[in-house]
Amino acid sequence: MLEKIDGLLAEVANFSSSDKAEIEQFRIAYSGKKGILNDLFAQFKSVPNEQKKEFGQKINLLKEAIEEKLSSLKNSGDTEVKKDYDDLTKPGYPSELGSRHPINLVKGKIIDIFRSIGFAVADGPEIEDDWHNFTALNLPEYHPARDMQDTFFIETNPDLMLRTHTSSVQIRYMEQNEPPMRILSPGRVFRNEAISSRSHCIFHQIEGLYIDQNVSFADLKQTIQYFTTELFGKSKIRLRPSYFPFTEPSAEVDVYWGLNSETDYRITKGTGWLEIMGCGMVDPAVLSNVNIDPDKYSGYAFGMGIERIVMLLYQMSDIRMFFENDKRMLEQFKSL
Repeated sequence: MLEKIDGLLAEVANFSSSDKAEIEQFRIAYSGKKGILNDLFAQFKSVPNEQKKEFGQKINLLKEAIEEKLSSLKNSGDTEVKKDYDDLTKPGYPSELGSRHPINLVKGKIIDIFRSIGFAVADGPEIEDDWHNFTALNLPEYHPARDMQDTFFIETNPDLMLRTHTSSVQIRYMEQNEPPMRILSPGRVFRNEAISSRSHCIFHQIEGLYIDQNVSFADLKQTIQYFTTELFGKSKIRLRPSYFPFTEPSAEVDVYWGLNSETDYRITKGTGWLEIMGCGMVDPAVLSNVNIDPDKYSGYAFGMGIERIVMLLYQMSDIRMFFENDKRMLEQFKSL
């Protein structure tokens, strides 16, 4: 029996393999429930008393040899795996690049176009007071045009509200600076509108203001024409008479989109024209409210919803897509 254990010790010492299946078979054969070790421990009961000490020592030697062999084979396999990598601190999977939101992409394009002709960017608070959001813009209390902008008021202070347009930024800028001034005011605005495919309670505007001596409506038209050519590649525009409390005269701007496809027919309702913004000459009363002499200075202003421009550029049909954070939609803008 002792000679059998010596033979097993030799087999264990000579065993070598890098194959996981072979190593597992070796483990089962020697250390499994029905393996050689358990069989030897079962035979230990029938060994004569005078041989039990030596027999027990041999079995323990075999057990230690098996454990050492399994441990060395496992460590050897791990070493081989590590050699396949240059740097084990590298992440297991490549990190995906994010994408910019289409609203931010288009806002950046619009800002770049107007910056190229001298416009600077101005910013202001999203929570506004009545003076900057309404009264200074020729919308005194109880003016019927306030109903055009269904406002979110701050419950604890009725004089405060979420701004309904970024024109409030223009008022603040005119109060703190002297003409000439040429600014853009992009940002979020808030109106209590019913949610549909073309409206939302939170949306983004970008408005422009130019104040100087001898500014005319012709200057406004040329500026808008330059903008539409740069952004849409379309220079044919038309201005339709409209009404805004803070500009006089006022106009809606349409760009000729064309009727080259079925989509063009759908979005222009068969006319080929698309409304893109409102504009007009700054009302002299607004200039007086911010202590700018209307007899010396004149100016123009314009404003547009960024979501509407994005929908036109990328042919998107539902404004709610901008707020749903659907990765399938956002991933389309990775390369832009």
